[in-house]
Amino acid sequence: MLQSSPFNFRRAVIWIGRLILGGIFVYAGISKVFFPNTHLWPMFVLRFSISVNLTTFAQQVESYKLLSPAGVDFVAHTLPFAEIALGFLLLIGWRLKIWTSLVTLIMLGFLTVVTRAYLLHMNINCGCFATPEPLTGMTVIRDSLFTALALMMTIFAFIEARRPHPWSASEKPSLSAQNLS
Repeated sequence: MLQSSPFNFRRAVIWIGRLILGGIFVYAGISKVFFPNTHLWPMFVLRFSISVNLTTFAQQVESYKLLSPAGVDFVAHTLPFAEIALGFLLLIGWRLKIWTSLVTLIMLGFLTVVTRAYLLHMNINCGCFATPEPLTGMTVIRDSLFTALALMMTIFAFIEARRPHPWSASEKPSLSAQNLS
């Protein structure tokens, strides 16, 4: 019996999604940790201060007015590092069912929070990346597309995990091997 092709639509979506979402998650996490403090005065060294950058990110998280001060501190000090780790795990491709599921849940959370803020006409920065980016309809659309990609990746990762890999050895001996014996 012929095995399926190693390249199909599901695997292409998973591969492209891993590259796009993995890269975005790594960039978003690194930018929150290292780039948000754009003030070069009084000391240039403060630009590279992780604690100052995380405090700046905490102000962006607080602007959504959803969490208590302890919740804001927890999210601001864990989310960037979780994004970096998840981004690398997506890029590596190890245990995709687990990591795509987690990325989908995080993206659904991001989409919910951003949509809520947009519908309430909150004039705040997105907080998605280090640059001050106002929350607009395009932010909601962008997050919707990334969430849809994450959801498709998760569904396809579960479907592909049920099937044997096309390059793996088949369990049944082939017809030509039976004729040789």
